[in-house]
Amino acid sequence: MIRMLSTSRVFVVALLLGLFALTARGVRDPDFWWHLRTGQYIAQTHSVPHRDIYSFTNEGRQWITHEWLSELIFYGIYLSTGFAGLIVLFGLIIGGAFALTYFRSTGRPYLAGLWVVLAALATAPTWGVRPQMFSLLLTSVFLFVLYRRPDTTEVPGRNIWWLVPLTLLWANLHAGYAVGLALIGLAIVGWLSDAATASVPRDEALRAVRLLAILLVVCAAVVIFNPNGTHLYSYPFQTLHSRAMQNYIVEWASPDFHLKRFQPFLLLLFATFGALALSPRRERPGTVLLLIATAYAGMRSSRHIFIFALVAAPLLAKYVQAWLNPQKWVLWMNTPEKVPTRSKAMLNAALVLGMIAFCVARVSMVVSRQPATEAQNCPVAAVAFIDAQRPAGPFFNYYDWGGYFIWKLYPTYRVYVDGRADLYGDTFMNEFVDTYRAEIGWRKTFDNYQIQSALLPPRTSLAVALRREPGWKNIFEDKQAVVFTRSEPTGVTFKQVPPESESTFNLLIWEVDLGAPVSGVSPRQIR
Repeated sequence: MIRMLSTSRVFVVALLLGLFALTARGVRDPDFWWHLRTGQYIAQTHSVPHRDIYSFTNEGRQWITHEWLSELIFYGIYLSTGFAGLIVLFGLIIGGAFALTYFRSTGRPYLAGLWVVLAALATAPTWGVRPQMFSLLLTSVFLFVLYRRPDTTEVPGRNIWWLVPLTLLWANLHAGYAVGLALIGLAIVGWLSDAATASVPRDEALRAVRLLAILLVVCAAVVIFNPNGTHLYSYPFQTLHSRAMQNYIVEWASPDFHLKRFQPFLLLLFATFGALALSPRRERPGTVLLLIATAYAGMRSSRHIFIFALVAAPLLAKYVQAWLNPQKWVLWMNTPEKVPTRSKAMLNAALVLGMIAFCVARVSMVVSRQPATEAQNCPVAAVAFIDAQRPAGPFFNYYDWGGYFIWKLYPTYRVYVDGRADLYGDTFMNEFVDTYRAEIGWRKTFDNYQIQSALLPPRTSLAVALRREPGWKNIFEDKQAVVFTRSEPTGVTFKQVPPESESTFNLLIWEVDLGAPVSGVSPRQIR
């Protein structure tokens, strides 16, 4: 028992608990809400929707519901445990992905732990309760199977066939399954490159290529077993080539290194390629190819940074370990650890218990703050007002609020737009952005769709235009959102007033404000 409480083992436990605590966070993703509603729809109707049911602008249009199983999981956990279960589950999913990356790394425990933490921080902007996190975990699993030991040229063994059922699962959880197929393809090209440059024995490389080629065909074949059939094959490519998604959705754009949240990715990028360049050992061409391909993916879209991070951390640990091995001042890292004394074991046990207590406290805090997180990111009061007062529809709504609108107000109201940009298409998204920015022709869009009301952030170009537009009035406003409706101008505004004292009931009070002026407004882009 005392041996189990050695410093190195306790470090690993503390590292994994720390990763879990770091990844546990509140629900912020604006798409979560329509995912939750879709999970409810699937659970209640026992069917997966294939046509749009949420919008009035594209009702009946083909919808590739590629995340249906994730959505069903969302709803099932939400129904049984609420937000607490979702926050814990996705903390474990994200933490598990980096735990596998740690165990693929050389230089354990200390060097590997350092670079895994850096890799985790590089991917932090994409974390959340969202289907993409299943792709994060499964990408880590695929890399664990295909590249478990980055310091050797070991031919994949029988365990690679586990990737077949995992691909089937992945294809029903998220369209990121294409990453798994791409990793198998890169492994094939890598072994061929190694054989061509004599980095590995030719016979060994060709045996690996044959095995992986069969695996790729079988994995690609099982993708068809999903509710969308063959449509799921083309969906990832359609999404990647959507100009509207690249132009308007932040995480599909290239990372902006002027922003602090992308600095860890920049550091990981420089550190990995710098260590590769300075390494005294010549790296296998296949490994370099994998590194370049995944770095390109991360540079092209911040959404794909996680692929590079999962690949880079073990390689960086290997390069740094190789450089440090000859250094006498780091011999302690390779010295076998002695059995700890009783007092040291007790101290280490206290550290582990402290980390467990910290994780529990962290999750409890995140769960308790979820209502505040929701209020900060969603138009909670405005939607409650709409639900109570039922202004005339259809509504024009802000893109990021479409999912919340669906969760709270569907089927009474349908949205103009929501986070399913792939469903709406580039032409519609361009039209939406022009209207949202109050470009010339926005009135024509309103007339074409017979828009009667609008839900917008107060300081947007369209909100400014509607304040000045004859025939429109502001019927609700708080710091988060403003609601407009078509009417003869009366100058009557409903503003939320906080109750003077707390109550056991969550009551909303509206006060009439006659002709209250609004100033300091400025345009705001969809990003």
